[in-house]
Amino acid sequence: MNLRRFQAILRMEVLHIVRDFRSLYLAFAIPLLLILLFGYALSLDVDHVRAVVVDYDKTDFSRDFVRSFGASPYFDLQGYYGDMREIDDALDHGQISLAIVIPSQWSLKIRADREAPLQILLDGSDPNFANITRGYINAFIERYNSKLLVNFLDRHGLEPVRPPVEGRIRVWFNEDLESRQFIIPGIIAVIIMIVGAMLTSLVVARECENGTMETIRSLPVSALEFLAGKTVPYFAIGITDVLIAVLMGQVLFGIVMKASFWLMILASSLYLAVALFLGLLISTVTKSQLVANQMAILLTFLPSMLLSNFVFPAINMPKILQFFTYLVPATYYIDILSGIYLRGLDLVHLLPNFVVLAMISLILMALNITILRKEGL
Repeated sequence: MNLRRFQAILRMEVLHIVRDFRSLYLAFAIPLLLILLFGYALSLDVDHVRAVVVDYDKTDFSRDFVRSFGASPYFDLQGYYGDMREIDDALDHGQISLAIVIPSQWSLKIRADREAPLQILLDGSDPNFANITRGYINAFIERYNSKLLVNFLDRHGLEPVRPPVEGRIRVWFNEDLESRQFIIPGIIAVIIMIVGAMLTSLVVARECENGTMETIRSLPVSALEFLAGKTVPYFAIGITDVLIAVLMGQVLFGIVMKASFWLMILASSLYLAVALFLGLLISTVTKSQLVANQMAILLTFLPSMLLSNFVFPAINMPKILQFFTYLVPATYYIDILSGIYLRGLDLVHLLPNFVVLAMISLILMALNITILRKEGL
C-alpha cells in the first residue's frame, strides 16, 4: 500500500466529512441523545407500582396491613377506593396497576387462626411488569404471614420454628440489580453501529451518485488504499464516540468498568472495524445513498437492538432466531462489555469473542476488497 495515495484518499474523505455538517451532527449528536434517552428512559426495573386498596374490614388490623404495604419501596399506594366499581374503572383506564380487596371479617378470621384470603387484582396488559409485580406482592404477603406466625407462637408460648431450608441469596456482578448497569454498556454497541455502519454506508454510494467514482477508478489507487482511506476518518469518529459514551456513563450514571479500560478499547476497535466494513460493503453493493441508508438500518441497527441479547434474552426466542443471534456481531461485543463492566474478566476469558469479531472483520474486509477490485480499483 502506497502511503501517499492513502493520504490523498484520507484527505478527500476528511474534507467530505467537514463540509457535510449533517454527517458530523449524526456522528456526535445522536450518540449523546441515545445515552441520555436509554440511560434515563429505558429501565427494566419495576418499582413505584401504582396500587389502591378497598377495605371492607375497616379495622385496626386491616389498616396495619395497608400501612405495611404502603411502606414498601416497590409500591406507590394511591389511597382507598370505596367499592369494586371504582377499581374496575381505574384498571380499565390504566390509572392503577394493582388493587387489594380486603373482605369483611378478615381480621376476625386471622384472630381465630383461620384462613383469611385477600383478593389481589393485577393489570396484565404488560406481562413482564405483571410477573415482577406478582413476585413483589407474593414476597410481601409471605413476610406478613411470617410476622403473623411469630405472633401466633408467642400467644401460645411456643418457640418460633426455623424452616429446614433457608436460601441465602447473594447477587454477584450487579448487587443492586439495576438495569442501567447493563443498558449503558450495551448502548455503546448500538452507537458504534450507527456511527460506523450508517455513515460509511453512504461513502461509496455518494461517490457513485456524484459521478466521482469514475475519476477514482482512473487513478492509480488500489482497493486496499481506497478502503483504508475511506475507513480511517470514521474510525476516529467512532472511537471518540465510544470515549464520550464511557465518560457520560460514569459521570451521569455512575457506571464504572471493573476490568481494563484498554481491553474495552481493543474490543471497541474490533467491533468498530466490523461496523465500518459492513457499512462500506452495503454502500459498494447498493450504489444508492437512499437504499444504502435503509439497508444499513435493516442489517445493522435493528439486529443490534433486537438479536444481540441486549434488550431481549436470546434464550426466550424461537430456535431459528437463536441461530441468527450468532450471526450478529453485537452479540459478541455486548458479551465482552458485560464481562468488562460487570464481571471484571480479562482477555483470557473473553478471547473467543475477540476471535469471532476479528474473523468477521477480516471476512468483511476481504469482501470489500474483492468487490472494489471488480469495480476497477
